[in-house]
Amino acid sequence: MFRLWAKIFTDNHLIKDTVICDDSQDTRTHKVFRALDEAIYQFDLGKPIWLDATIAEFQKHDKARFTQDNFVETIDFDYLEIHVIEED
Repeated sequence: MFRLWAKIFTDNHLIKDTVICDDSQDTRTHKVFRALDEAIYQFDLGKPIWLDATIAEFQKHDKARFTQDNFVETIDFDYLEIHVIEED
């Protein structure tokens, strides 16, 4: 089972969170993108852009933060954080 935890923070306080589970036999990359799409759908957000720094952080720590720089539209929180908490 693959699980991704998505969290929205404002002023270092957790505002919203969700855990997305995926039991498919797809690749890890596809699972991450699909889970992120599901999380942003649940949070009613636009799709964030993966900047080079975001990709490097995710590859190193299995965690990434999406700030205002990653979104085209204005966001009303400080950042969206995703974290892989379980992998097959």
